[in-house]
Amino acid sequence: MPDAITPASAANRNYRSLLVRSGPEIDQLLTSLFQQEKWEIQFAEHNTEALQLAKDTPFDLIITGERTPGKEDVELLRRLRLVRPHTRLIILTEEFIPGDVLAAIRERAFSYFSRPFSTERLAEMIRIAMSEPFWDDGIEVLHGKPNWVRLCVRCDLATANRLLQFFREASGLPDAETEEVATGFREILVNAMEYGGQFDPSQHVEVSYVRTKRMVLCRVKDPGQGFSLEELHHSAIANPEEDPFKHMETREAQGKRPGGFGILMATKLVDDLIYNDKGNEVLLVKYLDKAGKASTS
Repeated sequence: MPDAITPASAANRNYRSLLVRSGPEIDQLLTSLFQQEKWEIQFAEHNTEALQLAKDTPFDLIITGERTPGKEDVELLRRLRLVRPHTRLIILTEEFIPGDVLAAIRERAFSYFSRPFSTERLAEMIRIAMSEPFWDDGIEVLHGKPNWVRLCVRCDLATANRLLQFFREASGLPDAETEEVATGFREILVNAMEYGGQFDPSQHVEVSYVRTKRMVLCRVKDPGQGFSLEELHHSAIANPEEDPFKHMETREAQGKRPGGFGILMATKLVDDLIYNDKGNEVLLVKYLDKAGKASTS
């Protein structure tokens, strides 16, 4: 199947991107990114034309235009899956509507951005899309409502970064709280993937997100055997106050990558961080009573 070939699995091939026109700023940004990677670029004026072009030509990556609502882009994605089931598609839209992000995940969108969005994050997601060999089985919806989502997530960093972008779009929190929860969540998620799943793409982490009027709760459960916080000598959370970098010696001796600040960082960004008795399941809780009234009214 032609569209099943990915940048990481084929050599000496010209890669094609299809861009639905947005406006001069975004069109120029995307053109510059793809020219740097020496991709062939083709534009479509609207989704109907994009679908017809995709039927005729297998594109490696399609990016929708921000002038169309996310709902219309999800419908394009559904139709695209019938003819090009493995094509990566990134949704751009001017207007966020609750439920659209979840629908995009269900239909296996590669990513989702609504205005205002960071062009740096968009550029990074496009680079991930260009290089990630496995993606379309990476995030599976086990249960889905806008305020309660349960997912099965493959153990690799690219999938973690994709999930964080979906989270940023769907959180419904003020920007500051979104970044605090997203950063803490990412640290715990990557720890689960690294230590519980060994970054093995055949392993998966179970993730839940619950939003109420007064709090946000994220749950991460990894496939590992668990651990005790008292045994985490390679983590900064175990350091004595007088020696905040002591864990670095342990990490170096064990041949681990630099780091180990994830759990400590998460404890500073959320209000509660609760592990189960085995240590392979954790809850992150952020209370919204002080900062979240405007967003939940």
